[in-house]
Amino acid sequence: MNRNRMLIGLAIAIVVALFLSTFVYRAFQSASAIKPVTTEHIVVAAQPLQVGTRVDASNLRLIPWPSGEPVAGMFTRISDCANRAVITPLAENEPILESKLAATQSGAGLPATIPEGMRGLSVAVNDVVGVAGFVIPGTMVDVLVTGRLADSGHGGEQNITRTILENVKVLAAGQKIEQDREGKPQNVPVVTLLVTPDDAARLTMASTEGKIQLSLRNTVDTRLLMPASVLQDSLFSGGAPALKRPTAAKYVPPPPSPYVVEVITGNKRENKSFPNP
Repeated sequence: MNRNRMLIGLAIAIVVALFLSTFVYRAFQSASAIKPVTTEHIVVAAQPLQVGTRVDASNLRLIPWPSGEPVAGMFTRISDCANRAVITPLAENEPILESKLAATQSGAGLPATIPEGMRGLSVAVNDVVGVAGFVIPGTMVDVLVTGRLADSGHGGEQNITRTILENVKVLAAGQKIEQDREGKPQNVPVVTLLVTPDDAARLTMASTEGKIQLSLRNTVDTRLLMPASVLQDSLFSGGAPALKRPTAAKYVPPPPSPYVVEVITGNKRENKSFPNP
């Protein structure tokens, strides 16, 4: 009896061993059947690159990339994208794409980042206007201007603040040297904004005749709200001022048409008018 049990146990062990060995053999076969991944080279930034930087062999390099996973606009040779300027900041090892480079023969530096039909306009700012240094290339801002309203209808001149530009891209932020009142050179913060030619004229007038302020906004918030202007009276009088509205002219109906009567005297005929009451 015990011998039969031992034989049965041995048979079960042999069957299990055969099953496991078959499973392992098939797993190894499947692993060996996997084809190796073929790769090609893709051009990436060898170091962080700022807007306007001209790319060449000194700041680019090649890394392996799966051949079956192409990226739209990628480059496989450094020579294909050399001597072109970067129009967006790039991190180290970030792929160089066609959409991130300025057009061929457009040069390098800030001018290469300005799209056709647009303008780059620099305005002097201070730490407050520049939103405490948070206005950096790539951020989006609104431009507000404060100036004097000559005739507001509320007893003379008063200040007014209005938003003249919304969702404007910052191209650059830097310094320029100007002379102070004593003729001494001083560093003045400057912000360069990407604007249309019409907006460039408005921004120039605002920075010359008034005081501008930049309002930092979320880069994904592209809504144009066109906020209402703010008058000085509305801040210090406890409410919005009562604007004087032009008095509408009183309507006067035209007089009624007179009666016309034909009068015959002998051989003479004539029309006579009589007032219509």
